[in-house]
Parts: sequence; structure tokens; C-alpha cells
Amino acid sequence: MYPFIRMVYHSFKYRKAPALPVEGVHVSRHICWPVDLDLWRELNNGRTLTLYDLGRIQLARRIGLVSALRANGWGMTMAGVTARYRRRVVMFDHFEMRSKAIGHDGRFFYLQQSMWKGDDALSSVVYRVAVVGKNGIVPTQDVVSAMGVAGWNPDMPLWVMDWIKAENGRIWPPDT
Repeated sequence: MYPFIRMVYHSFKYRKAPALPVEGVHVSRHICWPVDLDLWRELNNGRTLTLYDLGRIQLARRIGLVSALRANGWGMTMAGVTARYRRRVVMFDHFEMRSKAIGHDGRFFYLQQSMWKGDDALSSVVYRVAVVGKNGIVPTQDVVSAMGVAGWNPDMPLWVMDWIKAENGRIWPPDT
């Protein structure tokens, strides 16, 4: 089940958090609850992706993306993700989540998020995000203009560009 109570809690908790520059990092703190566990008593991989929603929503609000979406009648949808899991998260572990926009191309925004326990990176994801309107995907330049950061177009890391290239070469629809 989607963690609506957590979403409301984080929305309330960060409601007065100051705006961030578009390249800013939203930091939030979380706990692994019993409902988050899989059969091996660790944070379920699917729940991990769901928990990343909590950081992504607040990041989008703090960098001005949510305001631009509302003002233009746009929505935001996930168009891809790559995930790396490195450390176990078990019941009642406290961890920090860091969320950051790392760039865009003509169609998609790319967001990086990670979970940390002290100095240990637990997992990291990169999301490909599309902003959609009544006519389909909204060009990213239109979105950054609506956000008031028209000149924002950072060079993305090479490993992200390699992932984009690999995704563009992937067979769609899948053959199985």
C-alpha cells in the first residue's frame, strides 16, 4: 500500500522549508517500519522506490517544479529508473535521503536520489521524469522556462549519458 500517511507527514514537515535552487539537494530523514519489510526482514526493493517518491515530491516543490506544473495544468510521470542497492536496511533503521535534479534533455528530466546511514550509501536511483500536458510530453525547455530557470542546462555526468544511450538502444516493446 502507498505510504499516504508518510506523504502527508513529509508534506507537513517540509511545508516551510525554504525554496532550493534547481540544483539544490533536498535532505529528508526516514525510518524503516515493519510494513516496509520483505520476507528477508529488510527494506523491500519496491518499497524503496516508493519511499524515494517522498523525497522527489518535496524536491519538486522546493525547486519550483510543482508550482510550474499547477500553473500550466501539467503532470509528472516516471519514464524510467535505474537502481543500485548496496547495503541492507532493516527494521527500525534510520536513514537519510538526498534528492537532486541533475539535468535534462529535450524530453526528460533526470533526478538522482540516494539513501544514507551515516557515511554508508545504502542505495541510489536515477529517475527519468517526463512532464506531461494535454498534448503529451512537454519539452523540458518549456518547463524550465515556466520554473523561471530558463538557462538551467547543466552537463550531465558521463555515466548518466551512458544510461540514456543504453535506454535509447533498448528494444521496445519488449520481446518477452
